[in-house]
Amino acid sequence: MVKHFVHRKLAKHVDTAAIERAIAAAELQTSGQIRVSLAPHFWGDVRRTAERAFERMGMTATPHRNAVLFFVVPARRKFVVLGDAGIHEKVGQEFWERVTAAVSERFREGDLTGGLVHGIQTVGEQLARHFPHDPGSAPGLPNTVDIS
Repeated sequence: MVKHFVHRKLAKHVDTAAIERAIAAAELQTSGQIRVSLAPHFWGDVRRTAERAFERMGMTATPHRNAVLFFVVPARRKFVVLGDAGIHEKVGQEFWERVTAAVSERFREGDLTGGLVHGIQTVGEQLARHFPHDPGSAPGLPNTVDIS
């Protein structure tokens, strides 16, 4: 019951279906995995909680360590983008800073969905470049938006 209420409240701010479509489209081109986690009620350190969510969601278990998490606290308009070791090694810190700046700009305009979709597309392009789609690979992580 609580999760349903929380989801309805978040639906005012974020179009989860659009985000899930963006994840699915990006992952058609890569063996990398992208997840989005929304934290509706949150107190504490956003990055530390994002790191725990990364672990909880099984994102460190990808074969090439190429998972990326967008962890968002809509009520506080704060977020973290975490890339696992494999993708970070390929793109470097400057890439994450560019993604964060682009997403932040959309968030400041009040467009949480647009910011996330743009971030997902940008990350997806780099994942596809460095980790092309492998039709023989095992199914990946779910594309559903995690609401924690």
